[in-house]
Order: sequence, then structure tokens, then C-alpha cells
Amino acid sequence: MQINWENHRREAHGLGQIQAFLKQIVYGGNDGIVTTFAIVAGFAGASAEGAAQIGALAVLVFGLANLFADAVSMGLGEFLSTRSQRDLYTSQRRIELAELATHPEQERREIVQMLAERGLDIEGAERVSRELIRCPELVADMMMSYELEMPDMRNGSPALDGLVTFLSFLTFGAIPLLPYFLFDPTRPTFHASVVATFSALVLLGLLRWWSTRESVLRCVGETVLVGSACAVVAYGVGAIVGG
Repeated sequence: MQINWENHRREAHGLGQIQAFLKQIVYGGNDGIVTTFAIVAGFAGASAEGAAQIGALAVLVFGLANLFADAVSMGLGEFLSTRSQRDLYTSQRRIELAELATHPEQERREIVQMLAERGLDIEGAERVSRELIRCPELVADMMMSYELEMPDMRNGSPALDGLVTFLSFLTFGAIPLLPYFLFDPTRPTFHASVVATFSALVLLGLLRWWSTRESVLRCVGETVLVGSACAVVAYGVGAIVGG
């Protein structure tokens, strides 16, 4: 019976799919909330004349167009970013393996230095290095992690990372627009959008907390603070431009 070690490690440490894609979910979700609310806040900041006369349809058209365009851009950007990271990792690891094959003694001395810097005495480092050098694949992994400080990207999925970012952007980014689907673009509707946006940021912060089990105050506070700062800027620009 063959064991899927990647799934086994995740299950053993309680890592689910949300934790596996937490970076993409938070990145896409936060940007979706802020970017979409920027459209709403921009119209509202342009005063009643700008928001009321333009109408809810225009807010929704601009908001949805921006939402989908940016979601595609974010998804493709994450795809290219993950793919580039994976290609770079693969290339550098290939170089490490070549150096291990052509200059094993030099690489062994680097292992000794690396182990000594992490608290192992020289005698122990020498002994361990002589065993490790016989396993070039393992040494290459160690060098990539400790020497080059590059995370292992061989199991990275650019397409899946991009898709999760895209869906997270759409899901969270649609929340600030919900009041404009239901009501006319009045000041109370904008206030409802502010509440919806705040709720979305809190939800995203709680998702961070649930995934990381760090301080709930820090997880929610950071998410709300970053999103609120961007929203205030968007509203201010709308107010300045709208006169």
C-alpha cells in the first residue's frame, strides 16, 4: 500500500485546503473588498450630486466591470507569479545538484558551516556532513531552504493558485456592491455598503484567525485597518474630484 505523504503530512498537522490556499484567499479577498469599495466610495465621495444623479445602475456597471476585470487580472497575476517562483526554484535546485556532483567536497564544507551556524559542534557537523553528502537530493533540499532561503515550489500549482485568487476576489469583492443591488444610491445605501465592507473585512480577518490560530484581535484588526485605510483614501479622492 502506497502512502500519499503530502496528504499524510497535512492531515497529521491539521492542515486543510483553506490553510493550503490561505495566502491566495486573503490576498484576493482583501484586494477584492478594497477595490470594489473604492468604486462605491469614489461615487459617494463625489457628493450627492455625483452619486444620486449617476444612479445605482451606473454604480453597479462600474463596480461589476471593475470587479471582474480585476479578478481576472489578479488570478492571472497569481498564476504567473507562482509559475515564475516554481521555475526559479527548479532552476536553482538543478544548479545545486550539479555543484554537488562536480564539487562534492566544497559542498560538504558548506554543509559543515551551515550545521555549525545552527548550533552543532564542528565534530558533529563533520560527521553528519559525511553522511548527508551521500544523499544529494536531500542536501539539495537543505541548501535551497537554508542557504538560498527559497520555499519548495515543486508541488506548487500555478493554475489552482490563480483560480483560488480569482474566486476569492469575486466572492469578497461582491459584498460592498450588495446594497446597490437592493436599494437606490442614496446616502443610507452607501452607509449600508460601508457596513457590508466592514463585515467582509471582519469575516476575512476571522478566516485568517481560524486558519492560523494567532491572536484574533491582531488577525481581524490588521485586516480591517488595511482595508479601511484604502477605503478612506478612495472616498477622499472622490470628494476632492467631485468638489
